[in-house]
Amino acid sequence: MKPQQPDQFNYYNSNLQPFAYRLRREMTKAEACLWKYALKGRKLNGVQFRRQRPVLNYIADFMCQELELIIEVDGWTHTLQEVADKDEERQKNLEAAGFTVLRFSDEEVLQDINKVIWAIEDKVAELRNKDQDL
Repeated sequence: MKPQQPDQFNYYNSNLQPFAYRLRREMTKAEACLWKYALKGRKLNGVQFRRQRPVLNYIADFMCQELELIIEVDGWTHTLQEVADKDEERQKNLEAAGFTVLRFSDEEVLQDINKVIWAIEDKVAELRNKDQDL
């Protein structure tokens, strides 16, 4: 898949907006915890994340537009080979468009959310430093 042309909204795909709206209302427990305790309201180092953000032909679980950072929380279905193959293709396409993608399992979020938050904070700091170097 060839990436679409970027715009001021980082490849926002308005055609997927109704699906994203539904997914925002039906977040998994792990997604809801990560949103509530880490990403909502600029809690994580003042960085704004959006949840269930349509980007390219996908809906990212969480996206920081400013840093072009996408966070995916994978449930048990992502262990199935067919789904894992689609995840790999999706990640390649997002990275080809300039995004950094972090993946965490439901178990990681639910069993050790602090470790997940620290990993996200480290990536945010790394991306901010990279931006300052440019």
